[in-house]
Amino acid sequence: MPSASLETKLAAARTRLILDKPFLGALVLRLPLTAADPDWCPTTATDARAFYYNPDYIRSLSLEQTQFVLAHEALHCALSHFARRRHRVKHRWDLACDFAINPLLVEDGLPPPDRAVVLDLYKGMTAEEIYPLLEDNDQTETLDRHVYDSEGEGGEDQGGEGDAPRPPPQGGEGAGEGGGAGAQGPREGAGGQAPGGTPADGEAPGAGGGARAAAPPPLTPDERETLAIQWQQRMAGAAQQAMQAGRLGGTLARLIDHLLQPRLPWRMLLARYLTALARDDYSYTRPSRREGAFILPSLRSQQIDLVVALDTSGSIQPAEIQEFVSEIDAIKGQMRARITLLPCDAELAPGAPWVFEPWEAFHFPDRVRGGGGTRFTPVFDWLEGRDRAPEALVWFTDAQGEFPHREPNYPVFWLVKGRSPVPWGQRIQLN
Repeated sequence: MPSASLETKLAAARTRLILDKPFLGALVLRLPLTAADPDWCPTTATDARAFYYNPDYIRSLSLEQTQFVLAHEALHCALSHFARRRHRVKHRWDLACDFAINPLLVEDGLPPPDRAVVLDLYKGMTAEEIYPLLEDNDQTETLDRHVYDSEGEGGEDQGGEGDAPRPPPQGGEGAGEGGGAGAQGPREGAGGQAPGGTPADGEAPGAGGGARAAAPPPLTPDERETLAIQWQQRMAGAAQQAMQAGRLGGTLARLIDHLLQPRLPWRMLLARYLTALARDDYSYTRPSRREGAFILPSLRSQQIDLVVALDTSGSIQPAEIQEFVSEIDAIKGQMRARITLLPCDAELAPGAPWVFEPWEAFHFPDRVRGGGGTRFTPVFDWLEGRDRAPEALVWFTDAQGEFPHREPNYPVFWLVKGRSPVPWGQRIQLN
């Protein structure tokens, strides 16, 4: 395919996305097209600044598959995958990112190329949720190259799809672009060109066999932070336009809505809910006559009864349980709580319950062994047999199990790992 025909094909694919899928099309327009050296780019790639492609690979794709690979790279950028790897192994993280994106594009009607990794199992899950489900030595190849960082050079934490993203600065998309460390300017060449010599209007030089772009250097921490803010703003603008046109729906719409909702970290939410239960209040009861004629308020405090249930099924890792226990112990010290611990998988753990007074350190018993299925009913059945209801029940779980049919008459807080819903109570997203 001649150079002009290849450029026409890419332009046509972008145009079809803009017309048929305006959310994805608006994101794709933010990535200049750059013909890349096949030695480092066998298919396509992105560094969060440009869409790099192997001309021979693009020639082998249908127009619909070309739309898929354009949208694939744009979603990597919009979801800030380049800024969220942190300590994770690069290949495993790259694979998790592809597993997170590809089912969304398939559901949106885009046919994937042959090498795309797609599993319905991961549809609607974030890369952070998929990552621990992959084998350490999984050598499955990703569809593309993610060249925004190198091994051992994870990005700063910008929040997962289920975490709170860093809030964008006021002033819209233009804030931070075109100047300052990490903005688009530092890597642009003479004449307003993007990485690899791509003109700013998105034309694709080198498609006919001329000079092609070398692999770009990894992003610096400042660049990652600036680009994460810019892409969040771009995603918000694209989503708003698409929703106003009635052209954004399904799993992708729910994911975008979840991403753009302001939220607090789960530790802060849990602390807020639990400290509200602490019975510290003022009393205006009349004191003894020896106190005088004035009635002054006095602070009274009462110990609260808190029940903590831990999901010990096979889907919850020991390190995750320990992190949760440490957080509860820290909160307990602030609110004079007496904690009753109920580890449970399909049944309550032998030896349960364990009771910790306010002055005792809260810890997970060494002898508890779980790993079975998940049922929530044993905990609620045990609480029904008590002579009084607790002030609150806190459940740490993935919310995949058998729930009671009836909501109890005390507050229930679900700290949920994953995307599963709960039938009632206050749900707090963990990851």
